[in-house]
Amino acid sequence: MVGEARHPSGDTGPLDGVTVLDASRVLVGPFCTMQLGDLGADVIKIERPGIGDQTRGWGPPSFGEGEDAQSAYYTSVNRNKRSVVLNLASEEGRDVFRDLAREADVVVENFRVGKTADWGLDYPDLVEENPELIYCGISGYGEWGPDRDEPAYDIVMQARGGLMSITGVDGGAPVRVGVALADIGAGMYATQAILAALLERELGDGTGQKIDVSLLDGQAAWMSYMATNYFASGEVPGRMGSKHPNIAPYRAFETADDYVVVGCSADSFWPGLCDALDRPDLLEDERFETNEKRVKNREALDADLEAEFAGMSTEEAVRTLTEHDVPASHVRDMAELFDDPQLEARDMRQRIDHPGVGEVEVPGSPMKFSRTPTTVRRHPPMLGEHTEEVLHEYGYADADLARLAEADVIPAPVEE
Repeated sequence: MVGEARHPSGDTGPLDGVTVLDASRVLVGPFCTMQLGDLGADVIKIERPGIGDQTRGWGPPSFGEGEDAQSAYYTSVNRNKRSVVLNLASEEGRDVFRDLAREADVVVENFRVGKTADWGLDYPDLVEENPELIYCGISGYGEWGPDRDEPAYDIVMQARGGLMSITGVDGGAPVRVGVALADIGAGMYATQAILAALLERELGDGTGQKIDVSLLDGQAAWMSYMATNYFASGEVPGRMGSKHPNIAPYRAFETADDYVVVGCSADSFWPGLCDALDRPDLLEDERFETNEKRVKNREALDADLEAEFAGMSTEEAVRTLTEHDVPASHVRDMAELFDDPQLEARDMRQRIDHPGVGEVEVPGSPMKFSRTPTTVRRHPPMLGEHTEEVLHEYGYADADLARLAEADVIPAPVEE
């Protein structure tokens, strides 16, 4: 049916016409601005001369070889952007940035707190000439508080933000979640905040505002029910492996050849689980009648289920549970995940032609729209690929570019 999210009727995203000046690097900021780019915004990525975003050098693995090689890390969060090399350490470079910011809808940066103020590129500096500007600063600890000046990295944030205290097996070492969730989480909050500010500007008097997002705040917010469990009980939650503090059975069980994950998240699934295992006695056992009782009698329940699954292959366990409408899966690796026909049908494996290295692959956008779809319009740019193009659009003549190149503000223009 035309207009359904699976068959979008439009060809531009909901942020078509919005310009984002992206002065961020590594992961948290680029993940935020990639989402805005997927949604149709024109994202202009500002990069340092010579080096660019440091993730350009975070390989292997990489797509391609030699000078044109694109690190897989950089590729993962920089599609749908145009790269402009600009030396912000120079006053001339900062003047160019101000010219771009004068026309931008959004500025995103994740420098150390105070750095943009030192450069005269903070919100109070830029808003004087662009009252409509939405300025999002992302940092480890936020712009105020006793630790505002401390450096922050994802693994430190996962530790300080509580996540590592509840990740891993009981009695084992703390474990970092396999992707940089502190960065990605803050990047998602930044995207939400920017979208809300754009809407408020549209519905309000047309003025922009400053947004302050911190990795630590994001981690604290993501503690969600673990935090409220602590607030309600006074008991500090610990590591439980794959178990859930409020639901049982809801965990991974070892099988004869691997693991099966069971998500019996509602009482309605419990009879099906007992039927799948041919254990009517469990269904009749008063200790397991409700989720509350199963949580309280978790050890006895786990012992019974562990014995059952130990005698089954993972394939058999998943098939039997699924036939009885019990949520279950084996633990898939990346190859299995992205070979899934369901993800292929949802366009979650995107292939992009890149002028330097040929085809690159990236995860698609999970946001589906019926009329203004997300798109992958641009390959992750090569360093400075769009410097001349963008500056020409902002009124810089060839003579201006030559002057800026002579001052080491931008790379020398490419001769045709």
